[in-house]
Amino acid sequence: MKEIVIEVNHVSKSFNLSKPSGLRDTFSTIIKKNPPRKFTAINDVSFSVTKGEMIGIIGLNGSGKTTLLRTISGIYKPDQGTIRLNGKIAPLLQIGAGFHEELSAKDNIMMYGLLLGFSKKEMLVKLDKILEFAELEKFVGQKLKQYSAGMKSRLAFSTALQIDPDILLVDEILAVGDMAFKKKSFDEFLSFKRKNKTILYASHSIGMMPKLCDRVLLMNQSKMVTIGEPEEVIKIYNEITSQK
Repeated sequence: MKEIVIEVNHVSKSFNLSKPSGLRDTFSTIIKKNPPRKFTAINDVSFSVTKGEMIGIIGLNGSGKTTLLRTISGIYKPDQGTIRLNGKIAPLLQIGAGFHEELSAKDNIMMYGLLLGFSKKEMLVKLDKILEFAELEKFVGQKLKQYSAGMKSRLAFSTALQIDPDILLVDEILAVGDMAFKKKSFDEFLSFKRKNKTILYASHSIGMMPKLCDRVLLMNQSKMVTIGEPEEVIKIYNEITSQK
């Protein structure tokens, strides 16, 4: 029996819809009678992932894909349900997320690794490889605010992949940098899969799913519709999109 490394049990996450700030002062009585409305981003989602699986996550915009990944990563705390993870995790959900503009590339790499549970010694071993892959060896001492958008993207992507976590969460950001770097990044991503690592990959590139993923999870209107063989799940997705 394969080892389960991600277990999501009846997880829900909602957000308050804010009201215009002026209303809070001028019409405080009305607001008390009408508390902020809630938007349910993910609703009662349950599934499990075994070691070495790559799970694609698809769905229309606003279906809950990103919120699901952020809740699994720990960025959001679920309102209901539980999430169990077995292994070190690296969320690659937003380029530059968690990086500090006033710190150097080296300091950002070290801080990112420490936040993910890696030791300082472990990160120092990985440092040169991260900078080499990102092609930023000459700019290691510069503050991140002096980097171009492309340089920041390369640094974030390289850091997430080169720290070699057990679980990788990816949200539609494989296409970073120029064409040469995109190819290098995609090849590294595939090698990560070959190392029997576990990957959750949310994307609108539906055509890539059967080629990359073992199973596909379909989200629609905050709920998980199904999870299963890529071709079968994509058929259901196409039926949903054709009704829009």
